[in-house]
Amino acid sequence: MAKRDYYEVLGVERGASEAELKKAYRRLAMKYHPDRNPDDKEAEEKFKEANEAYEILTDANKRAAYDQYGHAGVDPNMGAGAGGFGGGNFSDIFGDVFGDIFGGGGRGRSSVQRGSDLRYTLELDLEEAVRGTTVTIKVPTLVGCKTCDGSGAKKGTKPTTCTTCGGHGQVRMQQGFFAVQQTCPRCHGTGQMISDPCRDCHGQGRVEETKTLSVKVPPGVDNGDRIRLAGEGEAGVNGGPTGDLYVVVSVREHRIFQRDGKNLYCEVPINFVEAALGGELEVPTLDGRVKLKIPEGTQTGKLFRLRGKGVVPVRGGAPGDLLCRVVLETPVNLTKRQRELLSELRDTLQAEGSNQTPRAKSWFEGVKNFFEDMKF
Repeated sequence: MAKRDYYEVLGVERGASEAELKKAYRRLAMKYHPDRNPDDKEAEEKFKEANEAYEILTDANKRAAYDQYGHAGVDPNMGAGAGGFGGGNFSDIFGDVFGDIFGGGGRGRSSVQRGSDLRYTLELDLEEAVRGTTVTIKVPTLVGCKTCDGSGAKKGTKPTTCTTCGGHGQVRMQQGFFAVQQTCPRCHGTGQMISDPCRDCHGQGRVEETKTLSVKVPPGVDNGDRIRLAGEGEAGVNGGPTGDLYVVVSVREHRIFQRDGKNLYCEVPINFVEAALGGELEVPTLDGRVKLKIPEGTQTGKLFRLRGKGVVPVRGGAPGDLLCRVVLETPVNLTKRQRELLSELRDTLQAEGSNQTPRAKSWFEGVKNFFEDMKF
C-alpha cells in the first residue's frame, strides 16, 4: 500500500509554517494516541503515520528532500541518505510539541530570569530639550546582593538541589494519557533550596537600592522620546541578565513658545498703531533677540516666519522655523486725551469711506444681503 502524502496526513498546505505543523500534529496526536485508543490498531497506525510526517516536515533538510523527491528522498533504502522514521523516538517528538503540559520529553523551565526593564520620566525645560543637557537622576531598583553574590544563601554556604523536583524546577503529575507539569511547590521553580538564607536579601538574591545615574540628553529631543540605558534596570534572578532603564522625556510647558516637531510658535501682541503704520518689533528666539519687520496695514493673526530659528531634530537634518503670529491688542484705561484722539480718528475713517476698511465693508454688505434674502 502506497504511503500517503505527509502534508495530506497532517491536513496542511505545502507551504505550512512550523507553528501550523505543530498545531496539526497536536490535534492528531491527541485523537489517535494509544493511551486514548487501547487495542485499536487503526488508531495506532494513524498515530505512527502522524509522527512520521511531523518528524520529516519539521526537519529542514528532510523536508527539502521530501519536497523535491517525495518519499524516495527520505527513505534510506532508496539511497537518499536522509534517514527514515523507523528508528524515530515517539516520546521525543510528542514532548517537543506538548512541552510542559504533557509528558514524554518535556523539559523543565529554566530558573534563570532576565531582570525587569524600568521606566523613568525625565522632565526638561524646552531650552534643555532643544540644546541637550546632562542630568543626574535617582532610580529605585533591585540589584544583586553583594553579601551573597546573588545566590540568596548565607555567606560561606551554597544552595542545594531541590529534593522534590531533582533540580528541574517542575514536578509532573500523570493519570493515564494526561500529564500536567507544574512549578515545584518547594523551590518555586528555581530547582534549588536555601537552608540558611542570606540575612541581607532574605534568600532572594536581590536587594532594593537607589541608583544615581548620569543621563546625557541629546539635542533636539521631544515629548515621548526615550533614552535607553542598557543594563541599568533590575538585576536578573539566579544569574540572569540585568534589564534596561528607559528614560522618557517630558518637556515642560514654555511661557512663550509652543513646539510642533522641529518648528516653534509664539504670539506677538502689537497695538493698532503699529499694525496700521508698520514698524519693527524685537522678538525672542532660543538664540537671542531678532528684529521682526511689521509692514503697514498688518492685520491681526498674520503669521510671520523666521527661517532656521526653530529646532534641529534629534536625528539630524535642517533646523525648523519660528512662526510668529501677531495679535492686535486693544488699549485699555485710556486717558481723556487718548479718547479725544481716537474719536477724531474714527470720524476721519468714517469720512473717508470704506477704502481704509475693505474687510468691514465686505462684511457689512454680506450682512445686508443676508437679511434681504430672509424677507418673504
